[in-house]
Amino acid sequence: MRVEPDTRDPVARAEALVRLFCSPGNFGAIRSVAPSQVPEPARTLLDHHSHMTVAMERFHGGDVRLRVVASVNDGSGKPTHPAWYAREILLETQGGKIVQHGIVRIDLTTLNAAAAQAIREARRPLGRILIEAGMLREVHSVSLLEVEPGPHLNSLFRLPDRGAAAADAPVYGRVADIQLDGRPAVELLEIVAPAT
Repeated sequence: MRVEPDTRDPVARAEALVRLFCSPGNFGAIRSVAPSQVPEPARTLLDHHSHMTVAMERFHGGDVRLRVVASVNDGSGKPTHPAWYAREILLETQGGKIVQHGIVRIDLTTLNAAAAQAIREARRPLGRILIEAGMLREVHSVSLLEVEPGPHLNSLFRLPDRGAAAADAPVYGRVADIQLDGRPAVELLEIVAPAT
C-alpha cells in the first residue's frame, strides 16, 4: 500500500495547536524545515515515527516526568463533535531538567475508558499511557519545524527574553498525528528544549 504524502501546511498545523493556549506571535515564529536543516541531537530526537516519550527516555537514560502547563476539555461527546482534550506540557528528567515542550489534542472517543481517565489525570506522559494501553499506535504526517521562541515559549523553557538574539538560537520541533487502531486520534506539536 502506497502512503500518500501529507499536503497540509505544517506551520498551519502547529499554529492551530498553539492557538488552543496562546497567540502564535506570543508563542514564537514557526517555520517548516527539512531534516537536513535540523542539528543533532534534535534531528535524532524528532525525525522518526515513534513516540517522543520513548525517544526522550532513551536519550536521557531514564523515565521522564510530565508537567501539565494548561489544559482544555470539551466533554460533550456528541457524535458530531467528539469529546476532545488538549494540554500544553513539559517533559522533565527525574532531576527536573526540562527536555521537551508539547501540545497535544486528543479525541477521547478513540480510547478505552481507563486510558482516557489516565490522560485526564495528567500524571504520566501520553506516549507511556498509549503504550501501556496496548493500542495499535501509528505516528503519521511528521513534519519538522524550526521555532524562534517568543515570550511564552521562553518563559516555559525558563529562558530570559532573548530579543534579537533569539534568531541566533532557534529550537526545533515537529508536528505529527497519531492513529489509534486505525482511527485518527491525536494531533501533536513537540519541541525539543534548548541544550538537550
